Amino acid sequence: MSKALVVIKSMGIGDLVILIPNIHALSKSMNKSVVVLAQKNTHAAEILKYDPHVEEVIELDKKGFFNIIKKIKPRKFDKSYIYSDSVRLYLISKFSMIENIFHYKFFSKKGKNFFKTAKEFTEKILNQKIEVQTKIYCNDKDIEQAKKKYGISDKTKNIVCGISASGPTKRWDIKNYIKLFENINKKLQCKFFLAGGPNDEDLINEVMNSSIGKNCLSFSKMSIGETLPIINSCNFCISNDTGFAHISSAMGLKSLLLFMDSPPLAYGAYSKNISIIVPEGESVDSCKHNTRGKDKISFNNVLNKTLEILS
Repeated sequence: MSKALVVIKSMGIGDLVILIPNIHALSKSMNKSVVVLAQKNTHAAEILKYDPHVEEVIELDKKGFFNIIKKIKPRKFDKSYIYSDSVRLYLISKFSMIENIFHYKFFSKKGKNFFKTAKEFTEKILNQKIEVQTKIYCNDKDIEQAKKKYGISDKTKNIVCGISASGPTKRWDIKNYIKLFENINKKLQCKFFLAGGPNDEDLINEVMNSSIGKNCLSFSKMSIGETLPIINSCNFCISNDTGFAHISSAMGLKSLLLFMDSPPLAYGAYSKNISIIVPEGESVDSCKHNTRGKDKISFNNVLNKTLEILS
């Protein structure tokens, strides 16, 4: 019986989430769940925990060529699908005695559209179009417990707020977010869930110490797995281009993403749940890595678009 390994080199949460439809498509084509090999930083084990298309997640060590082979060779996979142009990952599959190895053309990925490259790769393998809308599965009992524990109900607008990002050039100024939250809370009763980790405590504390702090709850001391049922219980997301935004979109939340130093065509256009804002003077096509436009994101544009999405 066919046993497939899906290999993901990317180390970001957002990258993993964008690749999920490809995992689902491969699983459906075989009518069997697959095993995913992914880096720890993707939090794949937590994000894919309840996914019926994923049998197991194995951690992809950043180093340790032979250690990875020791992990996967005994499992006797007959197929591997490598979402990378890495020669190292190809050789790991080869030395693990995997007969059928599908991979990006070596040394080909630089400058390519991340989402489009993965989609075209999967479609070529399967010889059919695939559904590109990402879906993350969550446990119903966990969702109900989260709603009770954090007082999440239809009486308020429950908003996931991705105030952090992978670097300062991708992060809208925290004072802008505070001003935004204050403005929308004057018009609508809101509860804000601050999506950030332990390294974002300075940003989170600035929000918590502001006038809007009493309406906020922080994710910083929670694991990704703990945040998933909370996110699933919310309705909206306002965020920089960050992993929490992609999780929110995959859980069906209407999501407003601010792109200021990354390409929205690769990281925003894939989902029907995502609305995009780019710096003034830029377009969805022109905004890319090194655009450095965080000071050119119009506050009024974000406010108006937020109110439009929340209505």
